[in-house]
Amino acid sequence: MGGREQEAFTLRTGITPGDIRRLGKVPLFTGFIPDDLRKLLATSSIRHYPDQTTLFMEGEPAQRFFVVMEGWIKLYRLCEDGHEVVISVVSPGESFAEAAIFDNRVYPVSSMTITDTRLLVVSAEAMLRELHDNMSFTFNMLSSMSRHLRKSITLVHQLSALSSTERLADFLLSLCDAVQGEVCLTLPHDKSLIAARLGMQPETFSRALAKLKAAGVSNSGHDVVIQNIDALRDYIKHKSMGCG
Repeated sequence: MGGREQEAFTLRTGITPGDIRRLGKVPLFTGFIPDDLRKLLATSSIRHYPDQTTLFMEGEPAQRFFVVMEGWIKLYRLCEDGHEVVISVVSPGESFAEAAIFDNRVYPVSSMTITDTRLLVVSAEAMLRELHDNMSFTFNMLSSMSRHLRKSITLVHQLSALSSTERLADFLLSLCDAVQGEVCLTLPHDKSLIAARLGMQPETFSRALAKLKAAGVSNSGHDVVIQNIDALRDYIKHKSMGCG
C-alpha cells in the first residue's frame, strides 16, 4: 500500500501503521501481512472510550467484536439481586466478543471499560464475510475461540483447586515479563476488580496479599515487588501439594 493509500486508510479508519504492526501480533490476525490486514479491516475503526463506558449489555444483538489496543475491559453478569459477577478482565492485545456472533447472535455477558480505552471495533457483518471468503481467518477465529475456552477452564480449575492466596500469587506471576529474579510491577486495575476477577471479596484479597509477604511479595498501593519469581512459583507449588 502506497503512502497516500495508507494516509487515506488511516483517515477513514483511525488505524495507524503502528496499529497494523501491533494487530499483526494479535492471535486473531496471525499470519496476515500488513496489506492483507488493511484489506481485512477496511470497514473497521479505532474508537476511544472513557473509563466506565458500557460497550454492550447481556442479551443485546452481537453486532460487533473488539480488540483492546490500550486500556482494560471487564466482562460481567448481573445477578437478580443486582450483584455483579466479573467473568473476565480483558487486557491490551486481546480480542473479545467474537464468539457471541455465532452464539444466537447475542452477547452472553455485559462489557464495560475500566480505564480510558482505545479499541479496534470490527463489525459482525464484515467478520462473517471474511470467514466465508478467507480460510486463514477462519482458522484464526477457531483458534481464538479455543483459547478463550481454555482460559475459562483454567479459571474454573483455579477457583475449585487453589486457595485465594494461591490464586493471587498465580495472577501476579501472569503479570511478570521476566522469568526469574526480582520484579517490580503495577497492578493494572483497582484491587476490588482484581478480587472479583479472582473470585474473592476485597478483604480476602487484602489478607491474601499480606500472606504473600512470606513468599517475598510486598506492595505499596498499586505497586508490587516480587523479590524472587522462582520463590513465588515454589510457594504456589508447595501450597497446592498440601505442604503448608
